[in-house]
Amino acid sequence: MKKVSILLLTLVLIAGFSSCSDRIEETYTVNTPEYLSYEDLRSSFALKSAEAIRQPGKFYFKDDFIFINEYQKGIHVVNNADPSNPEVLSFIEIPGNVDMAIKGDKLYADSYIDLLTIDISDMNNIMEVDRDTNVFPYIIPEYEVGILDDIDQARGVVTGYKVTEKTEDVSGDSDEYRHFPRWESSFFLMDGALASNVSNTGTGQGGSMARFTVYGDYLYAIDKASLNLFDVSDAANPEYSKRIPVSWEIETLFPYNQMLFIGARSGMFVYSLQDPASPQFISQFRHASACDPVVVEGDYAYVTLRGGNLCGAIESQLEVIDISVIEYPELLETYPMTEPYGLGIENEVLFVCDGKAGLKIYHANDPYAIDENLIAHYKDIDAYDVIPLGEVLLVIGKDGLYQYDYSSLEDIQRLSYLPVYDN
Repeated sequence: MKKVSILLLTLVLIAGFSSCSDRIEETYTVNTPEYLSYEDLRSSFALKSAEAIRQPGKFYFKDDFIFINEYQKGIHVVNNADPSNPEVLSFIEIPGNVDMAIKGDKLYADSYIDLLTIDISDMNNIMEVDRDTNVFPYIIPEYEVGILDDIDQARGVVTGYKVTEKTEDVSGDSDEYRHFPRWESSFFLMDGALASNVSNTGTGQGGSMARFTVYGDYLYAIDKASLNLFDVSDAANPEYSKRIPVSWEIETLFPYNQMLFIGARSGMFVYSLQDPASPQFISQFRHASACDPVVVEGDYAYVTLRGGNLCGAIESQLEVIDISVIEYPELLETYPMTEPYGLGIENEVLFVCDGKAGLKIYHANDPYAIDENLIAHYKDIDAYDVIPLGEVLLVIGKDGLYQYDYSSLEDIQRLSYLPVYDN
């Protein structure tokens, strides 16, 4: 009996030590959302004095003014009557702003889930005149590492995160342990740009990374999967018209010749704008998964594909697509790039923002030999997007706004530079 008791005690001790040694802990980073209430969001619009540009995003040009997005914070207003001496006039505070487009003297801008209509008829007295609430999908900001804590949309919009470390016992089958998969920020973000280059009385010009554009009496805005239409025949009072499903992960807009070219990570979609109130699908060109703005001139569409990170696994490149038969787009040629973003085309001159590799300018009259016809290469610019304006080229990059006189392609001259400030 005594031997049995000793044996039982030994087994209990072994089990206890085994239990302790099997204890498993995991430490991970938790991103807890911080919120701006809907009430504060909808009372946050303000016109302020000029501020330093710190994180430039999209930009837009109209009537000698440049509007530069400060990512998710608002819009810098720049007087560009003299491109050699641009002057930052003011800052429009718009939390959550990424995109913009203009019709007449009304500027349309997103503010997280809302659409703002802003009167810019008097640059000294810019004011909000209309707000359409809850018209865009709920989005969240980027986060770098770790997992995302629960989101409570009832508390407001997410403006950032409180980052903490958390350690949990993950041994056993405890229901309390739940390892969240990381939510890729691009799944939610509407990161893109502005209205594209379009000849349309009363509108301006924006970059190729377009998610907003005005065509006729309609403002088009894309989210990750749909084309949203707003009737702006009464420019001061947009009316939401309809949502047209397109495809998952659509990214950019470019209207051209009564057509709308939509760039997606899976390819390029073409819609007819013969009836601007009801865009109709024409065709699709598929390519490998990648981030891809598109611009069009004549019979050719030019697409930059950026691989790596969240964009795709392919090598970065420029594609030239034959759209002479618009129902059947056909790939003509592919050119390697480093990390291309926006691009522009004007009179067969192609401008490509190749990220850290700089701004590249080509003659594009021969689609099969673009790489052999490099006009200029500005390696010192971390270029993001361009707007060609006939003789003046606007370039937005990580380090600021550049302007070039390209009236003589043999002698392109830098006109000015507005820098980004780190502090």
